[in-house]
Amino acid sequence: MTVVRYVAAAILARGADAGAAVGFVLLAAVTPDVPRPSLVGALLVTCLTAPHLLGPVLARRLDRSRDGRRLIAAICVSYGLLVAAAALGLGRLPVVAVAVLAAAAGVCGPLLTGGLSSRLAGLVRSDERAQRRAQGLDSLSYGVGGTAGPAAVALLAALTGARTSMLVLAAAAIVAGMLVRTLPASGDSVAPERVLSVREALRLIVATGPLRRVMYTTVVVAIPGGAVAVLAVALGHELHVDAGTAGLLVAGFGLGNLVGSLAVTARPLLGEPEKLVTGTAGLVGIALALCALAPSFSLALAAFALVGALNAPFFTATLASRAQYSPPEARAQVFVSMAAIKVGAASAGTAAAGALLGPGPRVLLVIGAAMILVTAAVSLIDRRHQRATVPLRGAGSHAHSRAPAKTPGPPVSDSGGC
Repeated sequence: MTVVRYVAAAILARGADAGAAVGFVLLAAVTPDVPRPSLVGALLVTCLTAPHLLGPVLARRLDRSRDGRRLIAAICVSYGLLVAAAALGLGRLPVVAVAVLAAAAGVCGPLLTGGLSSRLAGLVRSDERAQRRAQGLDSLSYGVGGTAGPAAVALLAALTGARTSMLVLAAAAIVAGMLVRTLPASGDSVAPERVLSVREALRLIVATGPLRRVMYTTVVVAIPGGAVAVLAVALGHELHVDAGTAGLLVAGFGLGNLVGSLAVTARPLLGEPEKLVTGTAGLVGIALALCALAPSFSLALAAFALVGALNAPFFTATLASRAQYSPPEARAQVFVSMAAIKVGAASAGTAAAGALLGPGPRVLLVIGAAMILVTAAVSLIDRRHQRATVPLRGAGSHAHSRAPAKTPGPPVSDSGGC
């Protein structure tokens, strides 16, 4: 089945993407002749993740491609070869050369995540239930890949060595590319000359009401989401458990996310995606507040699992929003741009949690919950205001277009349609 091959490819590709960061840290720590291993490991991880910001540029190539399978398959294979080269070169080549290889692999990363997701809509039936079920499976692939990739690298490193584990990871990315190549061609390709520029695509996200609201809601939810691991471990002290036991709170979040992804796959979320994003974001905010209020470890574990479980339908709704509200001439750029912004926001949340732990994890969890709930309310107000003003703009002399000036075809509606 097409979707089964897609999910297998997505899990392998995203597992490789998530596991490589852990693998480079482990490899740097055990490789002889590597000066200051912790610094080199951090440098390689930075080189691997920072190029995600260049994702929209590569995504434009995907939008212009008449057969996205070939480009994504080539990117998967390139990622695997570059990671393998960097792993084999560490300790044998200058660190700068290895860093360049890691950075080149990092440039490929966005197409393993948002780029691959942007092709999914064209692989399944167009009815709403089939699309939402496929998006639930896509969300599941992120959860499984993000959990299994680092775990597999750590396990293989312990059994066979860090370098071998990295080579297995690289092989997984190559196999993912082979699977992508077997997928049928997507049916929504457009003429290359109609594809928006990167600037136009970014302007489209800001100017299109549903995309804009989904984007800023995604960013705000990602900030405390990136801080969950740090805050969960810190909360363990207040719950009178050691750091190892507190780590179970993070595991509970991950397990909840997997269960939530399975739930939205078995019972797809139906309805307007933007409304689903706002509603599920509000639920995530409430669950995060419960984490802050939990008086015991067992209740905190249940609360963190609930946050993970609710984060799955929220993420699935954001995928549905990107698919429904982005035009074919900028679809990959919308997916990859929003994914890159989300990654940046999550990284900022992780850094902020580590730097601002002074007030305590409960206070920071409350702040995170408040941020999400306020943003959900702002999104509702923004939506209602725009619905009230759209008719007025249409009644005037010639209101500004809601789509970029060079966008061909009908503009995307600010009021929730596409």
